[in-house]
Amino acid sequence: MSSIGTGYDLSASQFSPDGRVFQVEYAQKAVEIGGTAIGLRGKDGVVLAVEKIVTSKLYEPGSGKKIFHIDEGIGMATSGLISDARHLAENARNEASSYRNQYGNSVPLKYLNDRVSMYMHVYTLYSAVRPFGCSIILGSYEKGQPVMYMVDPSGISHGYFGCAVGKAKQAAKTEIEKLKLSELTCKELVKEAARIIYMVHDELKDKNFELELSWVGKHTNGRHEFVPKAVLAEAEEAAKAAMEEHSDSDGEDM
Repeated sequence: MSSIGTGYDLSASQFSPDGRVFQVEYAQKAVEIGGTAIGLRGKDGVVLAVEKIVTSKLYEPGSGKKIFHIDEGIGMATSGLISDARHLAENARNEASSYRNQYGNSVPLKYLNDRVSMYMHVYTLYSAVRPFGCSIILGSYEKGQPVMYMVDPSGISHGYFGCAVGKAKQAAKTEIEKLKLSELTCKELVKEAARIIYMVHDELKDKNFELELSWVGKHTNGRHEFVPKAVLAEAEEAAKAAMEEHSDSDGEDM
């Protein structure tokens, strides 16, 4: 009974006999079926990239973004339920605004991460609410140093040099681990991020997708910005070329 959750998955505040909280596991499953999102922290900034699955040809390009501006120097990428992510983005913006009004400075990312992760954790404690069905990646550039955190639906957060969430997170992590992140600039990371998203994309299940890229670092004077269209197009061309080379090499090996 406890192994399948029957009778123990009706409330986020209830443990199964073997110590599991099934509502939190269900929320994590919602993330695992979402588009892949990755964060890369280099020597001079942070790059966020998201694979936004396009389920209809009638959608307007650029709509339903999964990367959000939180504060002047803070960006957020997400995977999972986009409605939940929008709510968390609004909560993070309110926290950033409250901090600025009280102290007169932009909010440190560690403080913001602690507040948002605590907010997400609270939603796993009571039967009247449910856990958020999304994971978020927060990136910033503070005091000359890049900073990045990832928070999962349970409210657990860690600082990362490179992280991935979504349906192809394991394959993306494998590719990220091959990079020497501390030696790469944001402009180099943009191409690597595009290459990884294209590499882990499953064309059989999800034919169409849009690549979203943003960065924050020394070259943007600490401001979080979406990657310019020209740079994005160049990164996508490089990613497609890398994919063709990879498929050609696989064909020769066979």
